[in-house]
Amino acid sequence: MSEVLAGIDVFVAVVESGSFSAAAGRRGLTRSAVAKTVARLEARLQLRLFHRTTRSQTLTEDGQLYYQHCLRALDELRVARTALDSGRHAAVGRLRVTAPLLFGRRCVAPILAELVAHHPRLTIDVHFSDAVVDVLADGYDLAIRNGAPGAFHGTGLTTRTLGQQRMVVCAAPAYLAAHGTPAGLDDLKHHAAIVYAVDGGVRPWEFPQADGPPLTATPPSRLRFDDVESIADAATAGHGLAWLPCWLIRDRVNAGALVPLLKGMPARIFSTQALWPTGPHMPLKLRVALDALAAEL
Repeated sequence: MSEVLAGIDVFVAVVESGSFSAAAGRRGLTRSAVAKTVARLEARLQLRLFHRTTRSQTLTEDGQLYYQHCLRALDELRVARTALDSGRHAAVGRLRVTAPLLFGRRCVAPILAELVAHHPRLTIDVHFSDAVVDVLADGYDLAIRNGAPGAFHGTGLTTRTLGQQRMVVCAAPAYLAAHGTPAGLDDLKHHAAIVYAVDGGVRPWEFPQADGPPLTATPPSRLRFDDVESIADAATAGHGLAWLPCWLIRDRVNAGALVPLLKGMPARIFSTQALWPTGPHMPLKLRVALDALAAEL
């Protein structure tokens, strides 16, 4: 590509200034350097660009056609440079984001919608999926993931922790009034639970310890879902205890529909992480999105 572009600025300068000498003064070069540049360009193109005499040079028919294409190419390069400069000073352009389905809808989408409202030249496309996408191959500018701290990495990707999400044991006031409030892990075996299960396997509830592996509990359950929102709905309806992420139950807790339990127990922590393609410079549109998510999540 560099060979294709080499010399066209000097060629255009010769045409516009009318002579090799004038182009040399315009470009800060010697007349000999300008002549050699044009000669190399003609050799590479395998055609003559100028009719030369001892007193002047005029464009050949091929030279005139090439000159018009060079003008368009240089204009496109100037437009591209202006767009890039603009992107360094304002959040502009399109940002493609992928995020987990429920967390993305509940937590990520409102933040990004507010961001677009404050940046009129920014467009954000968000894809919600619980499948792990290939950020680079699928052309995403930003991916949001929830998992254990440090769990996400990949070749060619940069990561940033945006926030932390706690897992909380909770139940509806009506359930607690009828069945009592568990005071510790040993009490869980006396309560009904709504649990998360995939392919017949129930995910145990985990409670980290300062030393050693986490404590686990699997309360008795007759109601199992592979969808955490359905678990939250069932817990709110009074069907048992649930172990759910704080972001999912925050509004229900604030409304009094669910009550957090076992507050003295250490909580399992999940990290919300951002991943994006590694590059020498971070576009401002990506930086403002990361900062907004980190401030709110």
